[in-house]
Amino acid sequence: MRAIWKGAIAFGLVNVPVKVYSATEDHDISLHQVHNADGGRIRYQRRCEVCSKIVDYEDIDKAYEDEGRTVVLSREELKSIPAENSHEIEVVQFVPAEQLDPITFEKSYYLEPDSKSPKAYVLLRRALEDTDRVAIVQFALREKTRLGALRIRDDVLMLQSLLWADEVREASFPALEASVRISAQEREMSAALVDSMAADFEPEQFTDDYQVQLRQLIEAKLEKGESLDTEETFGAAAAEAGNGEVIDLMEALKRSLDKKRGAGAASAQDTPADKPAAKTAPKAAAAKSAGKTAPKAAPKASSRTAAKAAPKAAPKSTRKEA
Repeated sequence: MRAIWKGAIAFGLVNVPVKVYSATEDHDISLHQVHNADGGRIRYQRRCEVCSKIVDYEDIDKAYEDEGRTVVLSREELKSIPAENSHEIEVVQFVPAEQLDPITFEKSYYLEPDSKSPKAYVLLRRALEDTDRVAIVQFALREKTRLGALRIRDDVLMLQSLLWADEVREASFPALEASVRISAQEREMSAALVDSMAADFEPEQFTDDYQVQLRQLIEAKLEKGESLDTEETFGAAAAEAGNGEVIDLMEALKRSLDKKRGAGAASAQDTPADKPAAKTAPKAAAAKSAGKTAPKAAPKASSRTAAKAAPKAAPKSTRKEA
């Protein structure tokens, strides 16, 4: 990993030098645009509307427009903003983790100690562990002043940038204001469906199907070129999940439960249990005793004889009719 920023956590009068790394990465396959007629690469050009010249990135400034008036801001002017020059992650509060709404979580960063001794780093980490709290911090990164949460993940301090309060929209939907009656039976069945699907969350169990199939498509295209048959590559198109018609809620819950119970019963049959084994034991014993009393060679001989005689005796027309 490559550090994207260097600074220091201001924890009271304690200074904790750190390096900042992106904690996540994009696994999507990178695609670019081409002209479908000849395969030529499509590239975007920064063209000035006044002089029609293509402008290099180094010659571009930023501007703000308000009621027909335009204010141009140079890079030097933007860098002169005091907050932009700050390399300090200031701890302003320690709060319970449950008070943070996940909707405000933005991007995650790992913090690595950036000094000869990591003592101050470990001290801050221990303070968060002992108090079971999250540090609310303020910092500047990439021309923005940001709010963040400082917490621990696998003995490493993690910084999560947070949205500001005015960046979260209020949800107001008239449909939810209508009075809706939910019966006790509907609630019981929905709770039963939840129980049937309950499990511990293990992210490794889930895959990005689109990216897997996109890779499959690319590899098939490399192998077969324009003769590619997508139906052959992916199989027949799957049936649509739903046809949009309104169905009875109770019926939908019943079908869902039956489907889950059926899947559970199938998995139970695959795994041998103690009780079924006990029930089949007498049958097995009877089979063994029968095997002892009956001659072993006779069944084999009769079956072989019948197998040899049957094809010769039976005419072709008879077999077709049968």
